[in-house]
Amino acid sequence: MLNKQKIILASNNQGKLRELQTYFSDYHADIITQSSIGISPVEETGESFLDNALQKARHAASFSDYPVIADDSGLIVDCLDGKPGIYSARYAGLNSSDQKNIDLLLREMKNENKRQARFHCCLIYLRSHHDKEPIIVTGEWNGLICRERTGQKGFGYDPVFFVPELQLTAAELSVELKNKYSHRGKANKQLVEELLSKKLIFKNTFD
Repeated sequence: MLNKQKIILASNNQGKLRELQTYFSDYHADIITQSSIGISPVEETGESFLDNALQKARHAASFSDYPVIADDSGLIVDCLDGKPGIYSARYAGLNSSDQKNIDLLLREMKNENKRQARFHCCLIYLRSHHDKEPIIVTGEWNGLICRERTGQKGFGYDPVFFVPELQLTAAELSVELKNKYSHRGKANKQLVEELLSKKLIFKNTFD
């Protein structure tokens, strides 16, 4: 049996890794984090989700012969003029925890009644560091920001992101439901379809 194609995820976020592995479980691909082969994260200095995703992908690809998947995702809140946006993971400061980021968000929205928000995901696939035509897909997920946390699942801002059509927060959803509705779920599905169409991944065979 052939070894599975290793693909580097240009992140050490275990939540993102689990979500991505779910989408690639039926394919001849082994998704691993960059830290598992000794690649350190790069500082994000881009001015958009696309800039940051490309920056992370090219950095990881420069240290390996494997293809790379990188994403940059964030929460866009209308009443905060799009914040936290590309700074979502470090909203309360460099290396800030999910709890601190949520605390700051809820403080800044304390007196706001219009609480519309959306998650955005930009996902990049690089065949190599020199790939001049990366595969780029995006996904969005609309919702509202709650006034307090609800739910124990997920990560990031999930406990305060309310999904109106499900009447639940993202942190209350099963993995299956979250993958169906979420910004990353939509982007992951598109990416798998693109890679299949370009014959960059293949279905598992158990002959």
